[in-house]
Amino acid sequence: MTTLPEQPSKPERLSTPLEGTGHRPWDPQAPIDAPLQLMQTQVQAAWVDYNGHMSESCYLLVFGDNSDAFFRTIGIDEAYRDQGGHSLYTVQTQIHNLREAALHAPLRLTLQLLDLDDKRLHIFHAMYHATSGELLATGEQMLVHVNMQAGRAAPMPADLQHRLQAIHQAHAALPRPKQAGQAIGIRR
Repeated sequence: MTTLPEQPSKPERLSTPLEGTGHRPWDPQAPIDAPLQLMQTQVQAAWVDYNGHMSESCYLLVFGDNSDAFFRTIGIDEAYRDQGGHSLYTVQTQIHNLREAALHAPLRLTLQLLDLDDKRLHIFHAMYHATSGELLATGEQMLVHVNMQAGRAAPMPADLQHRLQAIHQAHAALPRPKQAGQAIGIRR
């Protein structure tokens, strides 16, 4: 077994770039992008591994930031968590790393809402090279709406359900991404 060395000056906890920014007011009359175009960034030096490209854990980090942008689009932020005691938790993730992303590569992310019910969301991230348009990676996630005090799944409030239904309806005409729902295994 390998023991990892302690990291110097660890932050007290992980945060996202959008933490503390609140959420945008929902406008039911506004057009809904299909898929949602929520975020652009570039590959940071801290994300590049010894192979000279973005490390696999950092793809999930960027998809997590894209999820946070989505949460803020639908009205979930720190106030939602602190005042109502609810949040969305990730219960399953699958990432497909399709192409390398080099230091400072510009990234553009999209998010498609594939499905939902009263407690769960099935979302799909796509990460593109922002200049070439090449698909670099995809991330698929199952999220659960949680009552944090009870530590269990809880139905989403009606206003949140209405927002999500509007997004789901806007995304219904999109083709299902070919990576969505794929099982992992060695093909024979």
